[in-house]
Amino acid sequence: GLETFTRFLKTEFSEENIEFWIACEDFKKSKDPQQIIHKAKAIYEKFIQNDAPQEVNLDFHTKEIITRSITQPTLHSFDAAQSRVYQLMEQDSYTRFLKSDIYLDLIEGRPQRPTNLRRRSRSFTYNEFQDVKSDVAIWL
Repeated sequence: GLETFTRFLKTEFSEENIEFWIACEDFKKSKDPQQIIHKAKAIYEKFIQNDAPQEVNLDFHTKEIITRSITQPTLHSFDAAQSRVYQLMEQDSYTRFLKSDIYLDLIEGRPQRPTNLRRRSRSFTYNEFQDVKSDVAIWL
Protein backbone atom coordinates (compact mmCIF):
# COMPACT_ATOMS: atom_id res chain seq x y z
CA GLY A 1 0.00 0.00 0.00
CA LEU A 2 0.83 3.66 0.17
CA GLU A 3 2.53 3.40 3.54
CA THR A 4 4.93 0.72 2.30
CA PHE A 5 5.73 2.63 -0.89
CA THR A 6 6.33 5.79 1.16
CA ARG A 7 8.67 3.81 3.41
CA PHE A 8 10.58 2.66 0.33
CA LEU A 9 10.83 6.22 -1.04
CA LYS A 10 12.25 7.30 2.30
CA THR A 11 15.07 4.76 1.85
CA GLU A 12 15.89 6.46 -1.45
CA PHE A 13 15.58 9.97 -0.02
CA SER A 14 12.80 10.75 -2.49
CA GLU A 15 9.74 10.79 -0.24
CA GLU A 16 9.03 14.36 -1.35
CA ASN A 17 7.46 12.90 -4.49
CA ILE A 18 4.73 10.96 -2.72
CA GLU A 19 4.25 13.73 -0.16
CA PHE A 20 3.72 16.21 -3.00
CA TRP A 21 1.28 13.85 -4.72
CA ILE A 22 -0.70 13.41 -1.47
CA ALA A 23 -0.68 17.18 -0.83
CA CYS A 24 -2.08 17.76 -4.34
CA GLU A 25 -4.83 15.20 -3.78
CA ASP A 26 -5.76 16.93 -0.52
CA PHE A 27 -5.59 20.35 -2.22
CA LYS A 28 -8.08 19.27 -4.91
CA LYS A 29 -10.66 18.54 -2.19
CA SER A 30 -10.58 22.16 -1.00
CA LYS A 31 -13.85 24.08 -1.22
CA ASP A 32 -13.26 27.44 0.45
CA PRO A 33 -11.47 30.04 -1.74
CA GLN A 34 -9.27 31.16 1.16
CA GLN A 35 -8.33 27.55 1.88
CA ILE A 36 -7.41 27.07 -1.78
CA ILE A 37 -5.10 30.09 -1.67
CA HIS A 38 -3.55 29.03 1.65
CA LYS A 39 -2.95 25.40 0.59
CA ALA A 40 -1.63 26.41 -2.85
CA LYS A 41 0.89 28.73 -1.27
CA ALA A 42 1.94 26.05 1.23
CA ILE A 43 2.43 23.47 -1.55
CA TYR A 44 4.36 25.98 -3.63
CA GLU A 45 6.67 26.93 -0.76
CA LYS A 46 7.26 23.34 0.35
CA PHE A 47 7.64 21.58 -3.01
CA ILE A 48 7.84 23.92 -6.03
CA GLN A 49 9.81 27.11 -5.45
CA ASN A 50 13.56 27.06 -6.00
CA ASP A 51 15.35 25.69 -2.93
CA ALA A 52 12.07 24.54 -1.38
CA PRO A 53 12.63 22.24 1.62
CA GLN A 54 11.21 19.27 -0.30
CA GLU A 55 11.60 20.50 -3.86
CA VAL A 56 10.29 18.04 -6.44
CA ASN A 57 12.04 17.53 -9.76
CA LEU A 58 10.07 19.55 -12.32
CA ASP A 59 11.03 21.07 -15.63
CA PHE A 60 11.40 24.85 -15.89
CA HIS A 61 8.24 25.29 -17.98
CA THR A 62 5.98 23.51 -15.45
CA LYS A 63 7.49 25.43 -12.53
CA GLU A 64 7.10 28.72 -14.40
CA ILE A 65 3.40 28.12 -15.09
CA ILE A 66 2.77 27.39 -11.42
CA THR A 67 4.83 30.38 -10.29
CA ARG A 68 2.84 32.74 -12.54
CA SER A 69 -0.53 31.43 -11.35
CA ILE A 70 0.18 31.02 -7.63
CA THR A 71 -1.40 34.37 -6.72
CA GLN A 72 -4.74 33.20 -8.16
CA PRO A 73 -4.66 29.42 -7.85
CA THR A 74 -7.36 27.04 -9.03
CA LEU A 75 -7.96 23.45 -8.01
CA HIS A 76 -6.06 22.48 -11.18
CA SER A 77 -2.98 24.64 -10.56
CA PHE A 78 -0.79 21.64 -9.75
CA ASP A 79 -2.26 19.08 -12.17
CA ALA A 80 0.64 19.14 -14.66
CA ALA A 81 3.23 18.97 -11.89
CA GLN A 82 1.36 16.21 -10.09
CA SER A 83 1.11 14.22 -13.31
CA ARG A 84 4.84 14.65 -13.97
CA VAL A 85 5.79 13.55 -10.45
CA TYR A 86 3.45 10.56 -10.76
CA GLN A 87 5.14 9.57 -14.04
CA LEU A 88 8.57 9.87 -12.44
CA MET A 89 7.53 7.63 -9.56
CA GLU A 90 5.83 5.14 -11.87
CA GLN A 91 8.74 4.87 -14.30
CA ASP A 92 11.59 5.10 -11.81
CA SER A 93 10.88 4.54 -8.12
CA TYR A 94 7.95 2.15 -8.50
CA THR A 95 9.88 -0.29 -10.68
CA ARG A 96 12.67 -0.40 -8.08
CA PHE A 97 10.07 -0.72 -5.31
CA LEU A 98 8.65 -3.87 -6.93
CA LYS A 99 12.12 -5.44 -6.70
CA SER A 100 12.86 -4.21 -3.17
CA ASP A 101 13.04 -6.20 0.06
CA ILE A 102 10.37 -3.88 1.49
CA TYR A 103 7.90 -4.95 -1.20
CA LEU A 104 8.87 -8.62 -1.04
CA ASP A 105 8.39 -8.57 2.73
CA LEU A 106 4.93 -7.07 2.23
CA ILE A 107 3.69 -9.61 -0.31
CA GLU A 108 5.22 -12.55 1.52
CA GLY A 109 3.77 -11.41 4.86
CA ARG A 110 7.16 -11.14 6.55
CA PRO A 111 7.56 -8.75 9.48
CA GLN A 112 9.12 -5.40 8.68
CA ARG A 113 12.86 -5.38 9.13
CA PRO A 114 15.07 -2.39 9.87
CA THR A 115 15.57 -0.33 6.76
CA ASN A 116 18.90 0.93 5.49
CA LEU A 117 18.48 4.35 3.99
CA ARG A 118 20.67 4.82 0.93
CA ARG A 119 21.24 7.89 -1.14
CA ARG A 120 21.47 6.66 -4.70
CA SER A 121 24.23 9.05 -5.71
CA ARG A 122 26.43 8.48 -2.65
CA SER A 123 27.50 5.58 -0.48
CA PHE A 124 25.57 6.66 2.59
CA THR A 125 23.56 4.48 4.93
CA TYR A 126 21.56 5.29 8.00
CA ASN A 127 19.85 2.65 10.12
CA GLU A 128 17.52 4.79 12.22
CA PHE A 129 14.06 4.77 10.64
CA GLN A 130 10.80 6.25 11.82
CA ASP A 131 7.72 4.74 10.22
CA VAL A 132 5.75 7.08 7.97
CA LYS A 133 2.04 7.38 8.70
CA SER A 134 -0.49 8.50 6.15
CA ASP A 135 -4.24 8.91 6.13
CA VAL A 136 -4.44 7.68 2.54
CA ALA A 137 -5.35 3.99 2.60
CA ILE A 138 -4.25 2.92 -0.88
CA TRP A 139 -2.13 4.06 -3.77
CA LEU A 140 -1.76 2.57 -7.23
